[in-house]
Amino acid sequence: MSTIQRQVVWNIASSIMIAIVVAAAFSIVFPISDWSELWNRQFMDIPFIIFIPAFSIATGILLGVFSGIYWRRQFQGVEHSLHQLEQGKQIGPHEKQAISEIQGIAEQIDRIGRQMSEQAKLSQRLATEKVEDQEARIQEIIEQERNRLARELHDSVSQQLFAASMMMSAINTTRQSVNEDDREAKQLKMVEGMIHQSQLEMRALLLHLRPVALKNKTLEEGIEELLIELSQKVTMEIKWKVEAFPLDKGIEDHLFRILQESVSNTLRHSKANKLEVLLIKRDDLVILRIVDDGVGFEVETKKAGSYGMQNMHERALEVGGTLKVISVKSKGTRLEVKVPVMTNGDGVND
Repeated sequence: MSTIQRQVVWNIASSIMIAIVVAAAFSIVFPISDWSELWNRQFMDIPFIIFIPAFSIATGILLGVFSGIYWRRQFQGVEHSLHQLEQGKQIGPHEKQAISEIQGIAEQIDRIGRQMSEQAKLSQRLATEKVEDQEARIQEIIEQERNRLARELHDSVSQQLFAASMMMSAINTTRQSVNEDDREAKQLKMVEGMIHQSQLEMRALLLHLRPVALKNKTLEEGIEELLIELSQKVTMEIKWKVEAFPLDKGIEDHLFRILQESVSNTLRHSKANKLEVLLIKRDDLVILRIVDDGVGFEVETKKAGSYGMQNMHERALEVGGTLKVISVKSKGTRLEVKVPVMTNGDGVND
């Protein structure tokens, strides 16, 4: 039963009870000798005995409608404030309520909103400080390991592939000169092509050995570079829309790593033909959305058993945001991260 319906019922019942009590009191004080007078006496051409209940019911309906509308607006205001809290948005100032209880609830919601905003600011500040403190040391370790791996690959695997390529080239040249069987020549030529392709892949691997974290790049630049490189290596159709706006380093790093983890899951598990990435800022929310048309999965099962999903949820929480995953079997998966951006009085990131 809605608020208006409930108020109408209560007011009708109250009006009828008041009418009965008043009529009983009147009959006691002024006894009626002939009850037929109630039917004979009329008000506005309506018998008195009918007018009183009808008037009571109509009054109850009117009072119920007006009071129901009033209370519904009060409850809608509270519901709207709670919905804003749920979405991670900042709550605007409330008008002073006439009813002290509703005013008390509005003040409590304001206090909770301010506490959540402060906690989100603190989480973002701690994430930024953590990234800035560890980035230099981590980057140095990654750089050293990358150089060591590239050097070992170049000194061992690349040289062996080069030697194998030279030997196969020499063998093919010799066999062509003695006019050996065409089938064997084709097979050896195919092996030579495979070795040559492996050399190309190794050269590409050596060229692309680099840290996965953002380094001297904005989030927009990092996402575009990652997706451009990915589109050159896979047959999947990749589309993206990335808006440019300033963000704290900690938020950028966490969003970029969530994107990497999501794209990695898409490549390994989704069997998708299309991937779409969206990064926008609307009001005080940064929205990162990754959508594919793959095979989908059971979200609750994946969340409980996947380290990657747990890691993405933790990264979103660390910057005061939320992560939501919707997946439908044979329809695809949609991952959306929303992070509130706290601003100071000048309208820039706090």
